[in-house]
Amino acid sequence: MQRAKSMPQKGLQGRKLHLLSTKKVEQIHKTSLRILEEVGVSVKDERYLNLFRRVGASVDRSKQTVRLPSVLVNDLVSLAPSQFLMAGRKREHDMQIGDRHVHLGSGGATVRVLDLDSGHLRPSTLQDQYDLAWLVEHLDNVHFYQCPVACNDVPADIVTINSFYAALAGTTKNVQDSATNPQAVKDVITMAAMIAGSRETLRMRPFISFVTSCMISPLQLDTKVVRVLETVLKDGIPVALSSAPVTGLSAPATLAGLLSLVHAEQLFAIALSQIIAPGARVLYGAVPGVADMWNMGFLGGAIEAGMMNAAAVLLAKHIKVPIYSDAGGADAKLPDIQAGYEKALSILQVSLSGGDYIHHSAGVLDSLMTVAYEQFVIDNDINGMAMRVLQGIEVNDDTLAFDVIKEVGPCGRFFTHKHTLKYARSDEFYVPTGLTRKHLRARNGEADDVREGARQIAREILDKERIALIPQNIDRKIRRRFDIRLPLPHRSTTTTKQKAAVRPSPEA
Repeated sequence: MQRAKSMPQKGLQGRKLHLLSTKKVEQIHKTSLRILEEVGVSVKDERYLNLFRRVGASVDRSKQTVRLPSVLVNDLVSLAPSQFLMAGRKREHDMQIGDRHVHLGSGGATVRVLDLDSGHLRPSTLQDQYDLAWLVEHLDNVHFYQCPVACNDVPADIVTINSFYAALAGTTKNVQDSATNPQAVKDVITMAAMIAGSRETLRMRPFISFVTSCMISPLQLDTKVVRVLETVLKDGIPVALSSAPVTGLSAPATLAGLLSLVHAEQLFAIALSQIIAPGARVLYGAVPGVADMWNMGFLGGAIEAGMMNAAAVLLAKHIKVPIYSDAGGADAKLPDIQAGYEKALSILQVSLSGGDYIHHSAGVLDSLMTVAYEQFVIDNDINGMAMRVLQGIEVNDDTLAFDVIKEVGPCGRFFTHKHTLKYARSDEFYVPTGLTRKHLRARNGEADDVREGARQIAREILDKERIALIPQNIDRKIRRRFDIRLPLPHRSTTTTKQKAAVRPSPEA
């Protein structure tokens, strides 16, 4: 497998794109504050109505609506940390989140997989969760693992613990997923603490994180999800506060209108998180979406989605809260040219803006309904190219190369100069792992298929001998305590061999 000599490092700062001026950011922010103060948010739970009333919010019990004065919003939001650690189990995978340090990773949870061998769609499984984690473990430019697939073959009451287990068995990068209920959160944190050694060690170096869709657009608090959120917050684990309005459906049809709405929802969610647990590590979770106004379908690859996500970065930075960004969606059904340009444009936009934690940037297709193993390999290169742009152009006496130019002179050759040898295979140039740069004649007139090359790379990774990433003694304790359906790690992948993924169960 071809690899670059030096890969772009993760966590590079993205401050190179500003789709909104400071004045426009302030306009949107002020509009969002007006929405919270004059329109309010629907909160259909007496407990949370009381929480807001006690901190000085205006609560209308008859309408079950909460309105927040601007001063209160600003005071509560200011309690959220502007930077924090999302750890890997290996320190090389640590991510310092905040201040526009860019990290790119997978996202979910799709319900279908494009089978690596047959090329046909099939339901995603628990085994896919493990195999994709193993794949991501070996892709340098996929920095974290948000569980990208739904485990359709696992009963709902144990799906969260199994999804996290499969991910942790496959990768040492930070693992993120949602949880179905508060008990599922407690189970996952207990399991992660067993792997970490203690709950305190896990709190200090959180190698798991959660995403909670606590806001339903427009302007509704999902109180069932908030109970999940509350459980996460009280254990001190980082959590993304997701809301995903769509133009013309659950938000205004204009980009600025959607941004005003989603920013209001995020301010409200962050305020609530700080009421529950002051200083809680939260990610601003705006996930703006675009509707196809011809058929009202969701568009994963619309250019406007990338624009709004890039703009949302500026709104998050305005309130000094790290952002859970979205980029890399595609409406393409296959890893093709359409997928390439849809993904590259959004990933580059949000990276250049400085999205701290950019999910969906690896693997997804078909408006976030499908993943493909080979697409992860292709997106690894798109991400690598985006990080190379963030790396920028180093300008110093050596790179300006005046002395070299003077020495070579007019009509001279640089090819054999020691300066060329120094930089030719350095991180000055990103070398893709899955793309072809051969001349057509060198390929005997046969065009290389990027997708097939990516499939071969994926197979090579999946066929590697798999080591146990969870120590055997800890694994035994986990399996005694929880109903884990994934077989112990083994050499051959079930994805390419089409073997049974998990033990059968009556519910599956």
